[in-house]
Amino acid sequence: MTVIIVLVILVVVLSRALHFSYSDQRDIRSEVQRINCISNLKQIGLAFRLWEGDHNDKYPMQISVTNGGAMELVAAGNVAACFQVMSNELSTPKILLCPADTRWIWATNFSTLNNSNISYFVNPDAAESYPQMILDGDDNLLVNGKPVQPGILDFRTVTNIAWTKDRHNHVGYIGMADGSVQQITSGSLNSAIGSCTNGVPTNNAAIRWLIP
Repeated sequence: MTVIIVLVILVVVLSRALHFSYSDQRDIRSEVQRINCISNLKQIGLAFRLWEGDHNDKYPMQISVTNGGAMELVAAGNVAACFQVMSNELSTPKILLCPADTRWIWATNFSTLNNSNISYFVNPDAAESYPQMILDGDDNLLVNGKPVQPGILDFRTVTNIAWTKDRHNHVGYIGMADGSVQQITSGSLNSAIGSCTNGVPTNNAAIRWLIP
């Protein structure tokens, strides 16, 4: 076997090893990000439940600012205000940013928190009395084929909703009013939204999400 052949074999072996190493690292990183995203949503869900336990079983979105809530601010599109009033329950604003969200950076404290430090939508009408209602979730959404815009997403104008590829590769995570977290693919997101409204009064706006 000539030296040239040996060198060619070494180059091929090394290139394959580097390829597999990069692929493995990418898969591990994605898995870690997925686990941390689920953990974030579980902690946020717990914070909601702790807060409403001290406020007549209502979330901040349903209590006026004058009574310590964020109802008026949330109605104006200020998602951050909802989390700011729960600062004691949340402990840190870092859990409001999905680790796979490369658009934004963490807030260092709750006083400077704004919508650009948040990766998760909020359902302003979620209630613990309907435990299978969607409370929050990844906000990287495609609505009728276009990236979702900040503000109130009214499902009466939505014919199709899906996740974008950039965060979890067409998969997303939603937190339920009972504190659980579900993994939902783009293909099943529309049906999941429908099934999560079962038993909810028709005048309840389970068809609205607040996008940061």
